[in-house]
Amino acid sequence: MVPISKEIFRKLYRPPVNSHKGQNGKLTIIGGSRLFHGASLWSLKIASRLVDMVFYAPVAENQQLVQKLKASLYDFICIPRSEVENYIMESDAVLIGPGLTRDYRLKIKSAEKIQKLSEADWQENTYKITRYLLMKFPQKKWVIDAGSLQMMSAEWLRKLEHVVITPHLGEFSKLFKLEKEIRALKPAGSFPVLAGLVSNQAKEYGCTIVLKGPTDIVCSPTQCAYDKQGNPGMTKGGTGDVLAGLIAGLVCKNDLFLAACAGVFAQGLAGNQLYKRVGPYFNASDLCEEIPKVLKELMAY
Repeated sequence: MVPISKEIFRKLYRPPVNSHKGQNGKLTIIGGSRLFHGASLWSLKIASRLVDMVFYAPVAENQQLVQKLKASLYDFICIPRSEVENYIMESDAVLIGPGLTRDYRLKIKSAEKIQKLSEADWQENTYKITRYLLMKFPQKKWVIDAGSLQMMSAEWLRKLEHVVITPHLGEFSKLFKLEKEIRALKPAGSFPVLAGLVSNQAKEYGCTIVLKGPTDIVCSPTQCAYDKQGNPGMTKGGTGDVLAGLIAGLVCKNDLFLAACAGVFAQGLAGNQLYKRVGPYFNASDLCEEIPKVLKELMAY
């Protein structure tokens, strides 16, 4: 387990001088809901700074909101969910989960019960949407966050070839059924134990895990790193959605572990620079504005 350093940014993909639109990354984002309409927009906002094209597939309520936003925000293509599979095939990576609902009443496995779901249930059924798309496109690069993480089964990860998950501690413990082990952690000396749990799950399920917390832990099946940057301003709602969008944008043209480490480090540094200027009085939108400035500095390292 090593700290993430600035040196990793030397390895990141840089758009060639003679490149044209589409060569530097295409990302599909699937998210939003009646309740969490803003979450996926933070992911979208930061990802659009990194890749050439962002295809955004929201629920109907988000679609109406986004159409209004497009009067001042032009950096994405809003697509109907009915066409999402075509855009996934075209994309380098897919982010699923920011803002999707966590309605456990709809986590239904019985075919008989599924047939009784209303059309509205189908539209809002995160469990069904997530499982269907992951199993339909197991070869794609996936970043799974928030609602999808809370509704999915860890066993699905075994079938995916390239996947990053971005849980906080509660999501991590529930996904991997580690509630007992997490409750047993003691403040003194808990970090090595927690890091060991993350590393073990990454190896067991063949995925890259970004465990968000006071110290962020990033583990792939073969390596682990951590980042201690952060401050009280980073506790604001939406910062996790920004991180998911940042990592997803980087994943499009980079190795998963490298992209995850770079995303964690860049967001932490951006948060710390904001903290120096305004204290804890910044939000997720401020992070979206600060991260590109930080990336410019880091990519020149």
